[in-house]
Amino acid sequence: MTSAWFSSPSDTADRLARSGYLADAATATTAYLAGALEKPLLVEGPAGVGKTELAKAVARATGADLVRLQCYEGLDEARALYEWNYKKQLLRIQASQGDDRSWSETHDDIFTDEFLLTRPLLTAIRRAEPTVLLIDEVDKTDVEVEGLLLEVLSDFQVTIPELGTVAAVRRPFVVLTSNATRELSEAVKRRCLYLHLDYPDAEREREIVSSQVPGLDDRIAGQLVATVARLRELDLKKAPSIAESVDWARTLIALEIGDLDEQAVADTLGVVLKHASDQDRAVRELKLARRA
Repeated sequence: MTSAWFSSPSDTADRLARSGYLADAATATTAYLAGALEKPLLVEGPAGVGKTELAKAVARATGADLVRLQCYEGLDEARALYEWNYKKQLLRIQASQGDDRSWSETHDDIFTDEFLLTRPLLTAIRRAEPTVLLIDEVDKTDVEVEGLLLEVLSDFQVTIPELGTVAAVRRPFVVLTSNATRELSEAVKRRCLYLHLDYPDAEREREIVSSQVPGLDDRIAGQLVATVARLRELDLKKAPSIAESVDWARTLIALEIGDLDEQAVADTLGVVLKHASDQDRAVRELKLARRA
């Protein structure tokens, strides 16, 4: 099967790795199939496991542009698809009031591309260049917003009543991410390939951290990964993400810390835990010395 994005799962893994993303076999295979089958990819899992970064890595690896729709509660069609530039339309109507043109002629004049404000979904659909469309944290939107996605995910087209149907010239590589805070509709899931990402095991996280932080001592990398694993086992508001593991490694190098002992952990805990209650729990559970 020939893909415009990757030639095989192994090619996917290699190119993602060169772009800075270490993908396991399941991730590389599913990402390859998303491009080969031209189907959206739904990536689900806890915050901080590399879901968003996967979409960015695909864009980097393939030289595509990234178009991102950041989802949130209250997101509507005007922010996701398009809206009309009403102020500009009003100015055009006012300017044409002295003309002899009929309202239908004026109407046709103001509902054109010149007055259309494209938002991420429509922008990605209309692009002729290779495009990765990231629909990030889709579970944060209202259920109604999923209806806006169905036409895009099914047929890669958008219907604008005043202009008609706009079909994709070139299908984007679509990645939807979800932290699984709510169940997505079956209609959306049916249109997607599915990938579940979790925190990596110790060996893979060590590989990720070492690849992102050149010069990190192997011994301290092992200590860091082991400590992060212990923190994730605690009942925290926000467990440390992979990115925070990388930040912690960079912090240790910047502070020239050669041994991640209890004092070093306590002194730099704010790099990986961003809630006071989480830090208090970690100090208590890991029996760390509190900072003076």
